[in-house]
Amino acid sequence: MSEQFPCSPYKAIRGLVYFPRMLDKIRLKAAGKLSKAYEEFLGSNFDGRCLNLLGVTYDDVKKHVAAGETDEQILDWCLANGRKPTAEDIETWSGFMIKRGWRDDASPRVLVRLKESGLEHLDAQVATMFDYIEIDEKRTPPDFTKWEPPRAGK
Repeated sequence: MSEQFPCSPYKAIRGLVYFPRMLDKIRLKAAGKLSKAYEEFLGSNFDGRCLNLLGVTYDDVKKHVAAGETDEQILDWCLANGRKPTAEDIETWSGFMIKRGWRDDASPRVLVRLKESGLEHLDAQVATMFDYIEIDEKRTPPDFTKWEPPRAGK
């Protein structure tokens, strides 16, 4: 079978970024389509951060994916059986994840990953780990440099 990249880490469900990607990796692994390079980190790193936020285990989430449940159904189960983060918790966590590697202690890791992938020439275009993932998986990260925050009186 041919290998596939999991969906973008920017993809969100009810404001929760990365969760659909974690589920996509589980589905791709079960179908034999996930690259071996991803297998070492299943359930850890960003997966682990997401699981910690929700207060559930990787094995429990895998069981729900294997049962054929949708992303929405699995998130509902997590919220009913785990930590129950508030909308503000999810907003804060998602904001942190989207910016991970930009002006924080993970900044050097972004540069290391770019070099490991032979993409160091793109360092000016990659500010975060999510951006790195997008570039590494042949997608274009969102261009936040064009985003204008809402201003009072406009």
